[in-house]
Amino acid sequence: MEYRVRAARSRPSLRDGWDDSPWSATEALEIGHFRPEGSDHRPRARARLLYTEEGLCGLFHVEDRYVRSVHTRLGDPVYEDSCVEIFVQPWPGRGYLNFEMNAGGALLAGHVTDHRRTPGGLAGFATLADEDARQVEVRSSLPSVVEPEVEGPLAWQLAFFIPIGLVEKQVGALGPMAGQAWRANLYKCGDGTSHPHWASWSKVDERNFHLPHCFGTLRFER
Repeated sequence: MEYRVRAARSRPSLRDGWDDSPWSATEALEIGHFRPEGSDHRPRARARLLYTEEGLCGLFHVEDRYVRSVHTRLGDPVYEDSCVEIFVQPWPGRGYLNFEMNAGGALLAGHVTDHRRTPGGLAGFATLADEDARQVEVRSSLPSVVEPEVEGPLAWQLAFFIPIGLVEKQVGALGPMAGQAWRANLYKCGDGTSHPHWASWSKVDERNFHLPHCFGTLRFER
């Protein structure tokens, strides 16, 4: 899987909608590979990405049902809620960053240096310090809490901005973004909803999002 990330003249507002400029002129990627372990719920989840020299901008659009979002604090297990995620690996051998955001806009972010599973979790994982994670901007179209679960059709979007300086603090200097190729994957899940599901942009070998060998490629256009 490969996606070309266009350069934006200026950073889009997190309030811009899916059909607003500059997003409307940007190709969408489909998060459509569902794991069979999930329920029969198959929400349509798409994302558009742009970049500036300041950072990576993204917008998810989800046509969903069974939406539930109860975690509100930074670092909470947001994957239990209706959730979208992006994992990025700018350089080989320096680990990858995971950014997981529930439908209410709460964020879980970390740096994974060893994705092997152990009884205590991933072998090499560090949650980003609060002062670093708070640099990530997230805005959802939904309230911070969605409870009780909304069973009927519900479309929602979530915009984010990840500063390049934050990524460099974890993996080292990146230099100009134009022409770079990052390994990455994007996901939609809802572990603790009434209809759990696990979907990815680039297909994964098992019900495990922490598989960097399954990542696709983000190419930053010149």
